[in-house]
Amino acid sequence: MPSSLPASPLHAGGHPGTAPAATSVWVPQGPYSLESTLSVLQRGTHDPCTRVGRGEAWLCFSTPEGPASLRLTQPAAGPVAAEPGAAKPAVAEPPPHSSPAGHSFGGPSSPVRIRAWGPGARAALAGVPRLLGAGDDWSGFDESGFRASLPRAVNEARRRNPGLRLPATGRVFDALVPAILEQKVTVIEARYAWRYLVRRFGSPAPGPVPEGMAVAPDAHALRRVPSWEWHAARVDAKRSMTILRAAEAAAGLDRLGSRELTDGVSATLQTVPGIGPWTAAEVLQRTHGDPDSVSVGDFHLAAWVGYALTGRKTDDAGMLRLLEPWAGHRQRFVRMLGLTGFRKPSYGPRLSPEDHRRR
Repeated sequence: MPSSLPASPLHAGGHPGTAPAATSVWVPQGPYSLESTLSVLQRGTHDPCTRVGRGEAWLCFSTPEGPASLRLTQPAAGPVAAEPGAAKPAVAEPPPHSSPAGHSFGGPSSPVRIRAWGPGARAALAGVPRLLGAGDDWSGFDESGFRASLPRAVNEARRRNPGLRLPATGRVFDALVPAILEQKVTVIEARYAWRYLVRRFGSPAPGPVPEGMAVAPDAHALRRVPSWEWHAARVDAKRSMTILRAAEAAAGLDRLGSRELTDGVSATLQTVPGIGPWTAAEVLQRTHGDPDSVSVGDFHLAAWVGYALTGRKTDDAGMLRLLEPWAGHRQRFVRMLGLTGFRKPSYGPRLSPEDHRRR
């Protein structure tokens, strides 16, 4: 089975040396970690659309005004001044949310410098505060009574990671395609398919992006992907048809990005055949920073939560019962549980990638 991706028609590395079309600085109040916050958006180490590393993140995506590339950097310490000629002044986040006792959890962090390239630069810049988790309110989770209900390891993980926020991209279709690719397959297969589709049918990312980065194909481009290319990407008919149905409804799906979670966003998303609770949860965790969504139906999650909290394997219903005491913050709880470093026991061989091209 060939393991390498085909040669890319894209211009790797963008256009080095070009000046950003827009710049700004976002000033968080309280603790903030760029890497911890945005890492959930990256689909594997070699994601062609998102790269998150130490103190730096690159994101390449489409906007209504055209493609854009964002570079976000956060130095280890010290203030960051707005660059000369910046399109917007530094944007300060509102004061941090406080507990009823008036205590703000954690201390200040360094500002985030933002640079944007491409026709969609200004549109991308406008969405940065939400992307960085500016609207993510941890005050209920950090309230002393709630913290007292948490397992000791989860409390310790929160103490060590006060700068984690839940990001909200607002780009529903962008998050939906890789989530569909991850349905019922191994991570290896899903990551391969994502890279293949972006390299074959995506577009060059504007600006001096790292080599190999690109803008993912939009709904129009995905509707034009021939059947043999889905096979070459190792995407079975069920997943490819779900993506094509989503592409037909892309305009309406993207309008969900500006709606509140209480407006039935999850239920509306699941009206597309092939999109169930797991896929909707995986999307809304990234597009809306949903603090309570749990990926019911995940191959590993229920067993992992069960072992972590009780020492025994459980199913989805059992997982939801275990998480019920932290309703309203179940996604925050799961993220913190992951940061404890807990690993469930492993039994039996790993699943092998399946090659759909021979079917």
